[in-house]
Amino acid sequence: MTQTRTEIVVGLFVLIGIACLGYLAIKLGKLELFGNSGYPVYADFSSVAGLKLGDPVEIAGVKVGRVEAMGLADDRARLQLRLQDNVKLQEDVIASVRARGLIGDKFVLITPGASDKLIPPGGKIRETDSPPDIPDLIGKIVGGDLTSKSEKKDASPK
Repeated sequence: MTQTRTEIVVGLFVLIGIACLGYLAIKLGKLELFGNSGYPVYADFSSVAGLKLGDPVEIAGVKVGRVEAMGLADDRARLQLRLQDNVKLQEDVIASVRARGLIGDKFVLITPGASDKLIPPGGKIRETDSPPDIPDLIGKIVGGDLTSKSEKKDASPK
């Protein structure tokens, strides 16, 4: 009797462990089990370095969608963003790729516009802002390319 009871308890712990592992795999893998809810919009960027599929789309710090697909369109990076159904974007919104901290995860920030016209499902965000390239910025600072014009003028021989 005690051996059967022990086997049942061990079996329950194993089932609970498998359920927890499955939950973590779905959450960490950013998978959706119940299809694609929401609607897609597209945005073209000159660079989306560091951005991955499944990264969040935010408005005012609130997650309103995710990056669903990436590809090239006319030498620019085209993102397909899947937004929640209750989120409506004005025609003049600005989408930009941002990072959390210096080496943090990337996300797409949407800055609302003031237009009365809305972007329809499958529409395109026209205004985009790509992230600065950190190695280029560091190279300019170290190389001294960021000095002001007045400093360069003062340094010239008279």
